[in-house]
Amino acid sequence: MVIKTIDAVAIQRCFLAGANALDAKKEMINDLNVFPVPDGDTGTNMTMTIMSAAREAAAIEQPDMKQLCKAISGGSLRGARGNSGVILSQLLRGFTKEIVQVEEVDVAVMAAAFERAVESAYKAVMKPKEGTILTVARAGSEKAMEQAERTDNLLELMNTVILHMRDVLDQTPEMLPVLKQAGVVDSGGEGLLTIMEGAYDAILGKEIRYEIEPDKTRVAVGDLEQRADAVAEADIKYGYCTEFIIMVEKEFSHEEEKKFKSYLESIGDSIVCVADEEIVKIHVHTNDPGLAIQKALTYGSLTSMKIDNMREEHNERVIRAADRREAARQDEEEREAERRGAVLEPIRYETADRTAETGTTSMVADPTKNVGSSSENKAEKKKNAFISVSVGEGLSQIFTDLGTDVIIEGGQTMNPSTQDILQAIDRINAENIFVLPNNSNIILAAEQAAELTEDKNIIVVPTKNIPQGIAALLGYVEDVPPEENREAMAEAIKAVRSGQVTYAVRDTALDGKQIKAGDIMGLSDKTIETVGTDIVDTTIDLIRKLIDDDSELVTIYYGEEGTEEDAQKIAVAIEEYDTELEVDIQYGGQPIYYYFVSVE
Repeated sequence: MVIKTIDAVAIQRCFLAGANALDAKKEMINDLNVFPVPDGDTGTNMTMTIMSAAREAAAIEQPDMKQLCKAISGGSLRGARGNSGVILSQLLRGFTKEIVQVEEVDVAVMAAAFERAVESAYKAVMKPKEGTILTVARAGSEKAMEQAERTDNLLELMNTVILHMRDVLDQTPEMLPVLKQAGVVDSGGEGLLTIMEGAYDAILGKEIRYEIEPDKTRVAVGDLEQRADAVAEADIKYGYCTEFIIMVEKEFSHEEEKKFKSYLESIGDSIVCVADEEIVKIHVHTNDPGLAIQKALTYGSLTSMKIDNMREEHNERVIRAADRREAARQDEEEREAERRGAVLEPIRYETADRTAETGTTSMVADPTKNVGSSSENKAEKKKNAFISVSVGEGLSQIFTDLGTDVIIEGGQTMNPSTQDILQAIDRINAENIFVLPNNSNIILAAEQAAELTEDKNIIVVPTKNIPQGIAALLGYVEDVPPEENREAMAEAIKAVRSGQVTYAVRDTALDGKQIKAGDIMGLSDKTIETVGTDIVDTTIDLIRKLIDDDSELVTIYYGEEGTEEDAQKIAVAIEEYDTELEVDIQYGGQPIYYYFVSVE
């Protein structure tokens, strides 16, 4: 079979087929995670990223290249989750920037699009590593450029490229020793190849599912009580929180952006206008949403429209706040009763998000949902504000007590997307906003959100875990320039050694350690430090490896599956091991990880 060109309709089918192929294999890709921890999420992150774009692409009934490229690029950019998702979004963005210029794609355009995709992805990563998705993508690009000079058959080019990428993927364990130790290939590279193989099957005309499932997990920040529990109705100057995206159909220059912002300021406040090529995201509080919408329509069509009556929602928030306080009180009583040996019947609390059962376990917000503070309702602009990613009731409360304005619930098991972070930024009326990802897999998404924000100074502090995030906030200094504060917070991070305790989800051998599924693992920032069968003993061993002669304070954050009683046992053992150390115990409430540990 010879196919020399494909049009927008064929590209759409290939893209949807690739997205569904990835969705079908995401758990297998998750299992390729190097560390056998229960939050291996490369497949999940890549799937959620591409599905964000696939839903937009599938909604176009008769696509032309411009419409399709806009949907793929914009959808993947906003939906990007985790490092693998951000890299995938950049690959798609670069690819579409090349093909948007033509009506039909031939081998020359395809090869050029592969090359541009790789250039875009490499630019997004500060220190690219060989043996990753980037290596596999670059290998495909180089082979495509080579084949474009030998054939005019797209099928032949695609087949050759995919076979070469598979060969390179199989070599990734030789490029990254950690992959070889774990006995796996790079998970991101596997995900990328899965997409391409699905797209190739579509070109071949195989029987494939092209329908895209609706998003059942997407919940906007504004839908989850972001606004104040205690803001009186009289304090709400503008009653409607209005959000939408403009699909720009004419030039939206910097001057036009300034004019539009000026107009929005004349009818409301809390204005955010984020322009990204042919997409403009708008947020405004106003008493007449129709005026904002009518003006926006002069620039293009609208999508993702959302209008909330903030005055009406205020009373509901007050009621929910009272329910949460009562739930917290009951939860504390139950934990106290448990400590005294009493037995209580589990109590079920109905919340706006889900039903949570409490008894001996505290109620924790769904990690796919975002919660936040009241800063969006404050008319006066703040100088500095903070966004923290957190997971667990206790940890979120700690971040709030340390001055965090908006908390995005997520982290280990559900990395927030670029759009989630943008929405959190939208909610804050501040000149400078510090973003603490608190997870190494969220830093790229935070940086991407910062690049898309033009009207506020976004400072991403590259915190890789929860203890680093807490240390960074403690390192913040009032009344100094934001860049100096970024440096001060970065210095505070360096003073903390962090650890986590969880269980293994599969058998593996890593760093000279034989690990079996179900074993308890103590992880540092760099590797698996200790493996055992007892949670308390493994945690003690981990802390002993983290402390040194300069250590002064150990903080233990116990999670959903950890207990305060066991945390006390750990503290006693550490204090006996080093009598100079002070040990503090805090309730974290995090899932999956029995304990987070920080050593300062």
